[in-house]
Amino acid sequence: TKLMHSIEGGLVFAKELENIKRMSFMRNFGHDGVDKFNGVGINAKNSEFHAAMGLCVLEDFETILQKRKTQSILYDKLLDEIPITKPIVQDKCDYNYAYYPVLFRNEKECLLVKNKLEANGIMPRRYFYPSLNKLEYLESDDAPIAESCSVRILCLPLFHDLLINEQELIAKVIRGAFL
Repeated sequence: TKLMHSIEGGLVFAKELENIKRMSFMRNFGHDGVDKFNGVGINAKNSEFHAAMGLCVLEDFETILQKRKTQSILYDKLLDEIPITKPIVQDKCDYNYAYYPVLFRNEKECLLVKNKLEANGIMPRRYFYPSLNKLEYLESDDAPIAESCSVRILCLPLFHDLLINEQELIAKVIRGAFL
């Protein structure tokens, strides 16, 4: 799902020196010297191999982004007559096309399409499911909009090597679920 990766995980970029310093602490347990900490952090250090892979992928970033944009536009066309809500990219928005989520009218339709796709060897994902406020170990209030969306959303396959005929098959399977 990541446009940029370094084999394991993604990448972060910053222009401001203060943000770069902060990220440096965060990726090294918050260490700021021996026995000194500068906030919370994790073990997110990169090996040279991972960094090299990140640089290799960076060279192709614009191509990957354009390919995924083209694929998203094709999904828009292929799924035009199906009663689902597709992504809407606002004008003047820099969108990264990391996902192609579709929202169904109800969970029954979502699960029907998911099962039909899987039966055809296509693996969609129920991202954002369940709604985080429903996790047993968290105390939270009701979030009716998030709860409603989380059971009705499905992310379709989207990656830069996805072929047109594969997208056409995905759309055909989805259309077949509504017949």
